Amino acid sequence: MLIYAIGVSVDGYIADRNGNFDWTPLSDALFQMHTERVGALAGYLLGRRLYEDMLVWETDPSMRDTPAGAAFADIWTALPKVVFSRTLESVRGNSRLATGSLAEEIAAAVGTGDAQIEIGGADLASQAIALDLVDELRVFRSPAIVGGGTRHLPPLEHPLPLELVETRDFDSGVVSERYRRVGGRLGR
Repeated sequence: MLIYAIGVSVDGYIADRNGNFDWTPLSDALFQMHTERVGALAGYLLGRRLYEDMLVWETDPSMRDTPAGAAFADIWTALPKVVFSRTLESVRGNSRLATGSLAEEIAAAVGTGDAQIEIGGADLASQAIALDLVDELRVFRSPAIVGGGTRHLPPLEHPLPLELVETRDFDSGVVSERYRRVGGRLGR
């Protein structure tokens, strides 16, 4: 199963016009949920920018200063990751650069089992949605309107029928929404 999980503003942006996402509130309960969510994954596919943003969990010892931070860092460091980049020549840790197409790498990662694989980065996830390869969307909607920036979903030519299967409210004001595709793959 391929999952696209992303934090967004109420108006659907993952970053504002300046590339910032400091308007996303965090709480202990939300961080714990993300730790559990990432801990259930068998792998992660991500673009260069997200890879570089998340590398801090593998390289900065201060991220382990709290038990919660150390737990997430341990999970993230151990998680197999495939990085899609046209500019990077190497990656660190339990990561490798993609050698196949996005469709090939997704097929290899998802395989035939029940493994949960997540795809991250709006551009990369948009490509996977356009290829009709995403099975589930997990949206973490922050209580902010940013008015522009990087959208979390691509424009589509056809409707995308989804079933809302779960919601959860957090004390930070974030609302978690979990959607599963209806019928076949997304976008079909």
